Amino acid sequence: MSSPRKSEKIGRSFRDNDKEDREDEEKGGFVGKVKDFIEDVGDKIEEKVGFGKPTADVTAVHFPHINLKKAEIVADVLVKNPNPIPIPLIDINYLIESDGRKLISGLIPDAGTIHAHSSETVKIPVNLVYDDIKDTYRDINPGSIIPYRIKVDLIVDVPVFGRLTLPLEKKGEIPIPHKPDIDLEKIHFQKFSSEETIAVLKLRLENKNDFDLAVNGLDYDVWLSNVNVGGADLEKCAKIGKNGVSYMDLPITFRPKDFGSALWDMLRGRGTGYTMKGHVNVDTPFGAMKLPISKEGGTTRLKKNKEDGGSDDDNENED
Repeated sequence: MSSPRKSEKIGRSFRDNDKEDREDEEKGGFVGKVKDFIEDVGDKIEEKVGFGKPTADVTAVHFPHINLKKAEIVADVLVKNPNPIPIPLIDINYLIESDGRKLISGLIPDAGTIHAHSSETVKIPVNLVYDDIKDTYRDINPGSIIPYRIKVDLIVDVPVFGRLTLPLEKKGEIPIPHKPDIDLEKIHFQKFSSEETIAVLKLRLENKNDFDLAVNGLDYDVWLSNVNVGGADLEKCAKIGKNGVSYMDLPITFRPKDFGSALWDMLRGRGTGYTMKGHVNVDTPFGAMKLPISKEGGTTRLKKNKEDGGSDDDNENED
């Protein structure tokens, strides 16, 4: 049987617990009321003054410049500020990945300010160096196209709302270009004299990429038997499908006497060593590119026109 003293302790304990529960409820109620009051004030300020959360979207991704070493990438981010005052862009975090693998990431601090009641495009420039990703991921090869996902976190500071992070992303494809392969298959004489010879180079151009090339011009220099016969900067149009081949006629003018005895070997139909270097300007689905072309240690044959006694059988190409 419980003693009166023990019952008194138990009763006091229950009363104390009830008191603490009431105090917690009162505190919770007070905190809740303060929170509701602050939110109510914020809503009224937002309603009266016109504050709102900014929005953003990655509207486009450009490739201003692409060569064999790197791709310059620019992401356009449209930011809309509905507020009556400017809002600062505190930081921009970006990440470009391919199939879940990180290609490049970075941070742009103090990225500017978005003016009141305006929409502005913020540009995020990125340089993607191909050697960096090819050294990391061995399955990424020249001539290929890889998928990408760009992720952007815009961190802004807005009155009433405080610091906000706006997460964005966009998907697309990035080319890893390969230089075209060239071969000087034969040389046609059009006019031959001891002072000046006009000829046409029959050039084979092979596209080593998984995307089309629309050739719109090229510059080149040619050496025959280690003699520079000059070159040209031409506007040429040709479309080469992915992994396809096209042929071009390139004019040259040279003086035969510069070759010495090597000229007679060429005229007898013997193989003539050549070197060719230059660039080809192309349009691609990813923008314009200027790709190098080069061939050293090649061998070609000279061919006269039929009216000069030449034969179509003289166009064999030696490698």
